[in-house]
Amino acid sequence: MKKKNPTRAILTITGSDGTGGSGVQADIRFISRLGGVAASAITSITVQNTLGIQEFYDLSASIVRQQVEAIINDLQPQVVKLGLLRRIDVVEAVAEVLSHYRPRHVIYAPVKESAHGERLLSPQVYEAIERLILPLCTVVLEARQEGPHGTANQLSSVVAVLLNRGEQPDEAIRHAHELLADLPVGYVESMGRSGELYNQFLDAVERFYYRYADVAFYAEQLNVSSPYLGQVTRRIAGRSPKTIIDERITAEIVSLLTTTTYPLKEIAHRLGFSSQAHLSRFFKKQKGISPLQYRQK
Repeated sequence: MKKKNPTRAILTITGSDGTGGSGVQADIRFISRLGGVAASAITSITVQNTLGIQEFYDLSASIVRQQVEAIINDLQPQVVKLGLLRRIDVVEAVAEVLSHYRPRHVIYAPVKESAHGERLLSPQVYEAIERLILPLCTVVLEARQEGPHGTANQLSSVVAVLLNRGEQPDEAIRHAHELLADLPVGYVESMGRSGELYNQFLDAVERFYYRYADVAFYAEQLNVSSPYLGQVTRRIAGRSPKTIIDERITAEIVSLLTTTTYPLKEIAHRLGFSSQAHLSRFFKKQKGISPLQYRQK
């Protein structure tokens, strides 16, 4: 009886996305979900969450080349999927290796921006990709047709599995669209807790604004870092946490000035200011006039 050949690995050459919504993590998940075997070479490590990318650490061309050659020499993948290539020398190294080993299929989805609008590639790098990488590709998926949140990345992963099974490129692309359409609603989207956290922040401000104006206090209450809280409020409301806190305090000062006869010293005491002068400086910075002028007006 003839022994069945084992499934060849699919090599994905791309960046790391810690959220799992794109990058090597999503490639491995989708390839495995469809019964394929994934191998990987990482080109860039990102510092990111569901709010966006904060920083890139791009690996050197030498390290990327060594990763790719180690996999190709040992596992001999016939399907290679290309993702995030951010350096010209990395583009050159990958193109040289692929030109030498000639896998049957090379797939590339040229996503130039992330789901949150961050620029991923410089024009110079993409020019190098067009010149060196695209001529080697069996399939090039246009990112603008595939939508946000890593969908183009996921589509190309599914196409890679189907090509690895022996389907022709046109058939594989059509079949991949059908498979993605059958996924459960929300599976493709990378959902974070930012909306929930934003509402919790507003609730905390409502409870504590008359005692605390420090962003660190609210971040501690919500068990997150101050920078992350800032990312959430800017993403959802376009304002910093400090701005939101100060606006709530200012609104309360306005209410007390216009609906009561409390002296400024009493208002300052009620809202946790160290003195009447402190209250006046804060209010003038927010409104452009002093509390007394506002009350008279």
